[in-house]
Amino acid sequence: MDRLDKALEKRGHKFVRYADDCNIYVKSKRAGERVLASVTRFLSRKLKLKVNAQKSAVDRPWRRKFLGFTFTHSGPHRRKVSGKALERVKEVIRGRTQRPRGKTIRQVVAERGHDINGGKAYVGRAQVTSVFKELDAWLRRRLRCYRWQQWGRRGDRELRRRGISRELAGNTAQSAHGPWRLGQSPGLSIALSARFFDALGLPWWSSSASLRR
Repeated sequence: MDRLDKALEKRGHKFVRYADDCNIYVKSKRAGERVLASVTRFLSRKLKLKVNAQKSAVDRPWRRKFLGFTFTHSGPHRRKVSGKALERVKEVIRGRTQRPRGKTIRQVVAERGHDINGGKAYVGRAQVTSVFKELDAWLRRRLRCYRWQQWGRRGDRELRRRGISRELAGNTAQSAHGPWRLGQSPGLSIALSARFFDALGLPWWSSSASLRR
């Protein structure tokens, strides 16, 4: 594939390639169709490689995904994490906080910290960062849900130990809603705030998460 890189550079194209996945950026649909046909011929005739026609297309950058990234629709176009990549991040965390596993909340936070630091090293290259605040809010809710399941019948008492009024703690404990719904309830949001997780050493995807509940 190095030969393809050199051919594209020689033609003056802007492109990005990883292994056999390559995006080439041009100014018009007509130019895209011309380049796609030319590159297909080059790969099949020069390199004896078969191009996957189903995965190849001429399209707008914000409609395509590459290594977990895409672009914003309106200009100036900025690089952002794709929705599918964010869902994969959530799926990993969701699987590891599915139900209490005999681990303390401090241990769980430490494990999730490794997940976050590893993910930030990659998705941190995004230029659109607002989605990380939403991801932080989702993570806090997930951890509250986990903690609430750990408390079980002690929920009312544990909330009052953390400064929640008797009335609010009782309403939360007696709620018919499940743990996920309660993960964003006032009682749990106050008792297990962002500052609570800060104290446990949980890193955040965004830099301003600790300023909000």
